Order: sequence, then C-alpha cells, then structure tokens
Amino acid sequence: MSKYLSKRNIWIAVAVLVYILVALWNNNSFYNLVRWTLYSTIPLAMVAMAGLYSERSGVVNIALEGIMLFGAFVGILTLNLLQHNNIDGQLVLIITVVIGGLAGLIFSLLHSYASITMKSNQVISGTALNMLSVGLAIFVGRALSSSGTEEIGFTDRYKLNIPMLKDIPVIGDILFTNVYLITLLGLLIFVVAAIIAYKTKYGLRLRACGENPHAADAAGINVYKIRYLSVSISGLLAGMGGVILIVPTSTSFKASIYGYGFLALAVLISGQWKPARVLVFSLLFGFLMNLSNGITLVQSAFDGLRANESLLQGLYNNLYLFFTHLPKDIISMTPFIVTLILLALTSKNSQGPKAAGEPYDQGKR
Repeated sequence: MSKYLSKRNIWIAVAVLVYILVALWNNNSFYNLVRWTLYSTIPLAMVAMAGLYSERSGVVNIALEGIMLFGAFVGILTLNLLQHNNIDGQLVLIITVVIGGLAGLIFSLLHSYASITMKSNQVISGTALNMLSVGLAIFVGRALSSSGTEEIGFTDRYKLNIPMLKDIPVIGDILFTNVYLITLLGLLIFVVAAIIAYKTKYGLRLRACGENPHAADAAGINVYKIRYLSVSISGLLAGMGGVILIVPTSTSFKASIYGYGFLALAVLISGQWKPARVLVFSLLFGFLMNLSNGITLVQSAFDGLRANESLLQGLYNNLYLFFTHLPKDIISMTPFIVTLILLALTSKNSQGPKAAGEPYDQGKR
C-alpha cells in the first residue's frame, strides 16, 4: 500500500483533482453538481433523522422505505390535483410536503400499534409495511390513472431565485439561485429536529426510553406515550422527505423512492445515531447517488476545455478517454458498494440505543 502513497503519486492525484475541479468550475457545472447533491442529501438526512427519532425511543424502524414511499405517493397525488388550480406554486409545494408528512405519520401508526401496543417483532412489522406501501401505491395509482399505469405526473415549474440572498458569492449560486424552496425547508426541518432531539426535555426523555425504559418509567416517564410520539414524528419526517426527494429530481412518481429509505438506515448506523454525523454521511451518499450525473458534467467540461489541450495534452487525453467511456451502470453501483464498505468499517464502533428492538412491558419492572 505504501508504494502507492509516494510523494510523486500524491502530487499526480492532487493535480488530477485540481484539473477536474477547474474543468467543472470553468464550465459552470460545479454549481449544478453541488445543487443535485443537495437535492439527494437533504431528504436523505431527513429520513435518517426520522430513523433516529424512532430508534432512540427504542423502536427499530426498517419501515422507513415504505413510510417514505407512502408519503411521497400521497404528496405527489396532491400536487397532481392542485397544480392546475389558481394557487401560488410555492404554496402548493408546501401543502404537498405537509400532506405527504401527515400521510407518513398516519402510516407509521400501524408500526406503532404493532410494535408498541401488540409488542410484535419490530423487524417483521417494518418489512410488512414496506411491502404494503408498494402494493398500495401501485393499486391506487393504477385505479386513479386513466392510462392504467401507476405513474403520477406533475409539471416542474417550482424553481425560484431568492432576492438578495442569490447575490452572495458562491453560496448564493448554490443555495439561492434556481432552487426549490422545499429543499431549503427540508434543511431547516432537519436542524430543528436535531435541536429538539438533543436540547429539549422531550429529547432527554426520548433517549432515556431507548436506553433504559424501565428506569425511565421509574422516573415517571410514560414510555408508551414517548414511543408513540417518537414513531409518529419519525413518520412525519419520512413522509415529508419522500416528497422533498421526488419533486426536485423527477417529474413523475412511479411507486418507488429508489431505495433511499434503506440508504437512510445505513446513514443512521454509519452516523452512530448522532445528527451531525448523520448529515456528513448523508452528504457523502448524496454525492455518490449523483455521481453518474457528475461524470456527465465532467465529460462536458472536458469538451469545453479543448482549447487548453496543449497545456496538459497527455493527461487530458487519458482522462478524456476514461471519463467518456466509463459505463454509467458501474457508477450507479458505487453508492451501494460504498455503503457496504462503510458499514463494515463503522459497525464495530457503532453503539445504537440499548433497548432498540425490545418491546417494553411495564409488568417486568
């Protein structure tokens, strides 16, 4: 390994990285790549936070994929119905996110009832909800569609420039120019949820129920109530995350949210159930999920730099051939391969809530 880390190879790697970044920056594609990464990162962080709320209270929630999908389904269906009314577009989007969140909350109550009241196996309950949500989205989607497919379309006309803030150098171009307001709203919701989970009295009770529910009960905390409330918040966040993912990245919903719910679980475990680390890993996975788009940008950037070929002729030729012939299918696999590697590396140090997955029985105190 050390032979590959010689000073010469490191400088070559740095030169290649700088060259790619210059190419992206010069072609104005840098902003698009970062913006697309945010469109994936923020809903992923929200859904991982949803998992944090549930599991910190002691309820394992592998139903995130299904809750996210169901919230996205109801939200996009609402958007489809409202988009041609004379209502302000941004207001329609916010209504859509709220409806999607409420749908996720209601759907998550099934998991609460099975896991908390009935004390059933939480993994089996979550798996059942994941399967149920797909079936519902396909069945209802086809029943409502005139074409007989589950696809629900909508018109993409919701980007906007935020006055004054868009003029901030670099950050203005990334966050406040040609962006979706709900993406910024998602970031705000994530921050508020993190503060509530770690800086409030409820947050303290939440974590107590996930670590030692019997001690929490002895201290006068209603464990059942806290767990119901936490799983409901989890459903709310996951449902909103589904809508915030679909609107900026597509113009239709096809009963799928591309495995983001499962990826959020990997982010949660890799981030060791801590909001700051969850955000960092969400950023990493968000970037990897858009790597195929990033490669396309790099390819176009190299096309735009033909005038400078003479400066780095050999390097340019090699990189150009590499990036223009790299199969997209291989790039698309990258996030999942990296997920497996990171889970293998971080699982040893991951310490989840001690009572996660254990149904609470007050009679065993």
